[in-house]
Amino acid sequence: MRRIGLAVVLALSLILAQLSVEAQQAKVPTVGVLVVGSPSSEKFWQIFREALRELGYVEGKTVRFEFRSDHGQAGRLPELAAELVRLKVDVIVAWFTPAATAAKQATRETPIVIIAGDPVANGLVESLARPGGNITGASGVAADLAAKCVELTRELLPSAHRVAALVNARDPFSKPFLERIRLAGEATATTIHSIMIRGPEELDAAFLALEKNRPDAVIVQPSLPVKRAAELALKYRMPAVSAFRPFVEEGGLMSYWFDEASFYRQTATTVDKILKGAKPANLPVEQPTKFELVINLKTAKALGLTIPQTLLLRADQIIE
Repeated sequence: MRRIGLAVVLALSLILAQLSVEAQQAKVPTVGVLVVGSPSSEKFWQIFREALRELGYVEGKTVRFEFRSDHGQAGRLPELAAELVRLKVDVIVAWFTPAATAAKQATRETPIVIIAGDPVANGLVESLARPGGNITGASGVAADLAAKCVELTRELLPSAHRVAALVNARDPFSKPFLERIRLAGEATATTIHSIMIRGPEELDAAFLALEKNRPDAVIVQPSLPVKRAAELALKYRMPAVSAFRPFVEEGGLMSYWFDEASFYRQTATTVDKILKGAKPANLPVEQPTKFELVINLKTAKALGLTIPQTLLLRADQIIE
């Protein structure tokens, strides 16, 4: 009987130990990451993970990731967001407005940390100070930056009075983006001609159409395939700018964009607070405080343009 008792005790001890291990494993938080396919999403992913490591998280031990990208096919975002919800991740990080919108449609319970342009205008949060609901994060104020691009374009090309705006029709942010550009156009006596792009394949056709009635410059919405847009702008010899630094790194002429590194690190800090119990509704939406003007001098030379000295002196970086 004593041997049987010891055997039972040993068996129970093993079971309890196994349950303890499983419980510890179950406590490891899972962060779902949903991004729009773009060159900059890779940079975000790298900086975000590094920032979490600096906050003490060890991938595979104290945090797990479920990364999902639409790979340039925006129509896949709703199903990807729903998949993250089914996986019962502890928080969803959504990079860019289309991903943020898909995440919001997928859940009203799972905390969501967004990086999006004008989340109030797009109905993602109630206000920046008091987001409400299950969403908080960071506002890229990209609509204001797009308006700034109009001003910078006129400074770069004083004779530019006709500007084409390439707009991502599938991005909910396109409305405030275009509104601010048009207001900036009115303020600078610049005519804005908008072209709605419904898919990556329409970019080529858009530039071909512009070739027949050439604008003085082109402004590209950040959520469009910026690499292809930069290539086409060079091919058709059109000065092109964007409120998105990766655009100029891919060969675009000029960009005005927030400091990505500090902004993305702040996103990691917000995720850390939520994983430690904070409620999204009580965390104000952050806004960038530092911006960068980047000019691609190599592209300017290819287009036969001379950049005004005033702009060169203000540039945070010049690509040669």
